[in-house]
Amino acid sequence: MWYAITAIDHPDSLAARQAARPAHLARLRALLEQGRLLLAGPFPAIDAEDPGAAGFSGSLIVAEFADLGAAQAWAESDPYRAAGVYRSIEAKPFRKVLP
Repeated sequence: MWYAITAIDHPDSLAARQAARPAHLARLRALLEQGRLLLAGPFPAIDAEDPGAAGFSGSLIVAEFADLGAAQAWAESDPYRAAGVYRSIEAKPFRKVLP
């Protein structure tokens, strides 16, 4: 089943996000290679494609996991969590309808 993982960043965590980004992306690429990633990306902190120094306010990942517990455990072990970027993480079941 698909799960939507929503993470909210700590304020002023851009430097930590940038440092942990390669490890974070490697985990997402692994899901992609397994055919389990629907989409992933950050929430810019301002209304701009590239928020620059304003950074990001969080992230959204929609991926396939065996169950909610597996989705939450995967999310909690994200390098952004370990680096102190994410203040909170929530996984919820997601049902893709369109497209």
